[in-house]
Amino acid sequence: MVKDIKTSKRKWLNIGFVVLCAALLIFLYLAPDETTTPLPKDDTHIEFHSIASKKEADKLCISCHVEDGDATPLPDTHPDPYRCLFCHKRN
Repeated sequence: MVKDIKTSKRKWLNIGFVVLCAALLIFLYLAPDETTTPLPKDDTHIEFHSIASKKEADKLCISCHVEDGDATPLPDTHPDPYRCLFCHKRN
């Protein structure tokens, strides 16, 4: 009798694990495509591709991408520009 209860619990645990894994796979499959623009590979941004530390490269982004900067300022809806390379991937 005790053995049947343990077998039953294990069976339901295994079924629950399979259902959880299936739900996770379906969730990941239905995830939207990445829409963030990658870091450009032009003369202006080429130095950012060679900087090993993302945090060091992020510090340089603000020098151009501010309201008074030389490049395109960030839109008002843009999140805080402290982790640029977290979203804008280097190729």
